[in-house]
Amino acid sequence: MSRISPELQGRAAPISEPSRAKGSAGRSVPARARQARWNLWAARALLLACLSALGYTLGPIGLGRVAAAGAGLLLALAILLAEQRLRRAALSALLGGAFGGIVGVFAALLVAMVVSRTAEAESTKSFIVYLALLALGFLGVTLGSGRGGELRAEFFSRIVAEKSAPKESVKLLDTSVLIDGRIADICDAQFLDGVLAVPQFVLHELQLVADSSDSLKRQRGRRGLEVLQRMQKMPQVEVRILDDDSSQAGDVDHKLVELARRTGAKIVTNDFNLNKVATVQGLSVLNVNQLANALKPAVLPGESMRVLILREGKEPNQGVAYLDDGTMVVVDGARRMINKSADVIVTSVHQTTAGKMIFGRLDERGDTASPPGRQATAAAVGGRPDGAGRLDSTTRLPEPPLAGRLPRTIFPEPEAD
Repeated sequence: MSRISPELQGRAAPISEPSRAKGSAGRSVPARARQARWNLWAARALLLACLSALGYTLGPIGLGRVAAAGAGLLLALAILLAEQRLRRAALSALLGGAFGGIVGVFAALLVAMVVSRTAEAESTKSFIVYLALLALGFLGVTLGSGRGGELRAEFFSRIVAEKSAPKESVKLLDTSVLIDGRIADICDAQFLDGVLAVPQFVLHELQLVADSSDSLKRQRGRRGLEVLQRMQKMPQVEVRILDDDSSQAGDVDHKLVELARRTGAKIVTNDFNLNKVATVQGLSVLNVNQLANALKPAVLPGESMRVLILREGKEPNQGVAYLDDGTMVVVDGARRMINKSADVIVTSVHQTTAGKMIFGRLDERGDTASPPGRQATAAAVGGRPDGAGRLDSTTRLPEPPLAGRLPRTIFPEPEAD
């Protein structure tokens, strides 16, 4: 039975370090709580001592030193009682009360400005100003704390959290995309950024495929592990092994969808059904097959290309060829050109569920060279699309020829007998 290579385990080990740190931090929580309580009681004692000392030293409102110290002590006790009451209040009530109190003080300030312009006695003006300050401040605090739930304190905390720590972009890799292998080339070309995460249940499924008794499945599983190791060695890519394994029952696709819904990550896959299920549930999906289809060169009716006719078509006198990217080309009147290269003029292009199909006819001007960028050759048997419209991982898109280079035929015509 094969196992994950030591190199893969070595790369995955540092990923689980935060979980161990989290456990060690969890054991030190009681010590931190005791230290916080001692600090709080020390601050309360300091408040009592400071207010008593200030009253004894200053002697406000004509009180003696001892009476002033007692008044300062009583004032400190009142502050501590208010602190105990406010500690049990909800955050939304505190925010609402603070906002209402500020509004009440500003309203009282406006009243004081108006009263100062009147010709009333100073005692009357002072009474009205103090009354407005107490009344409006009290109304602002009480009404603000009562309606504080409408401020949605969690909204403000979410804004602060988003500004302080930007959210990283995480992409969950499916088993199919690792076995396919083209994701490594995409990462090597630096077309993917953020964190590429591989959940433990995906890695476990990949290991089961690598341990299969079927030689084909075993080869595919080992290739997936090799692709993962190759991606881990890329300096521009961060591959993270997620230790959060879903405890609920279900297949890997269901667990992957649930994990993407909880974390808000994107899913990278080649599975057609997983793509549809995740899209229906509003999740973001990156499909490598769709990317490969989007990168296929556009072919327009009337353009010419040179292809190798491999076999006969379904209709009489038809020949079938394949481009380097696996696109099927059906050529009318090319049955007699099997195993020969032929110049073809494109008549129509059709997009099917299995991929793109090109229809054309033989170009009577056989000696006319095809324009650069439209010359194509037949792909190998592995380059043909399968029933699901998925290209083999060994297929690569053709590179455009250099400017000024004459097109050449990769598969020369066999000499006539």
